[in-house]
Amino acid sequence: MTRRLAAVLLPLALLAAGCTASAGDPAPPGPRKNTRPSPFAACEALTAPPAAAPPTPTASGSAPAPPTPTASGFAPSGSGAEPAGSAPAGGAALPELTLPCFTGGDPVALRAVRGPAVINLWASWCPPCRKELPAFQRLSERSAGRLQVVGVNARDGRDAAQSIGEDFGIRFPVLFDQGDSLSRGLNRNAIPLTVFVDADGRVRHVDVSGALDDARLAELVRRHLGLEVPA
Repeated sequence: MTRRLAAVLLPLALLAAGCTASAGDPAPPGPRKNTRPSPFAACEALTAPPAAAPPTPTASGSAPAPPTPTASGFAPSGSGAEPAGSAPAGGAALPELTLPCFTGGDPVALRAVRGPAVINLWASWCPPCRKELPAFQRLSERSAGRLQVVGVNARDGRDAAQSIGEDFGIRFPVLFDQGDSLSRGLNRNAIPLTVFVDADGRVRHVDVSGALDDARLAELVRRHLGLEVPA
C-alpha cells in the first residue's frame, strides 16, 4: 500500500517542483547563430571554369609567352631566381580535401576548383594576412573571368573572420578550414600561404614569403600561371 501511494505522489511532487516540461515551455537556448549576412561570395562558381579571355599584349605588342614546363613544374619566365620564402611546388595536385563554404551551401572539393586559381590561406589573428587581403580583393576584381581568387580561413572563429571581411571589403569566395587541413596537406606550417594553381588543377607555386602586395601578386600570377594582370 505504501509503495502504491508513493508511486502516485511522486509524479505530482515533480510536477510541482517544475522538473517536467510542457509543450508551452520555451526550449533551452542553443548555440548562438551568426545572423549577419556574409560579406563573402557564394562558392558555386568555384567549380565553373573562368571565361576564356585573350592574352594581354605586352609593351612590345606581342602576347606574353606561357611558362615553360619542366620536370619540376613551370620554370620562371623571368631571369631572376625565386626570392627567399618562396617554395616551388612541382606541379602536384591539390590535397584531396572537401571544405565548407563560409556562406553555406554544398561543401567544395578543392580538386574541383577550376583553375587558373590563386588560393590564399589566412586568419583574422595574423597581421600579414590582414595586410595582404585587400590586394587579393583587387586581384579578384582585376582578373575577373580569367582567374579564380579563393580564400581559405584557417584556425579562426567565424565571427572574427566575418568582421575582417566586412572591414576590408573582401568579396571573393572563402572556404572554412578550422582544422588547418590545407596547410598540413601541403606540408607547410606558415601563414599566410598562397597557392597558385594552373588551368589543369596542378599546383605551380606555393608562396610563404609573407604579406604580398599588388605588384608582387601580379608578378607571381604572370610567372607561374602565364596571365598578365594589372598591378
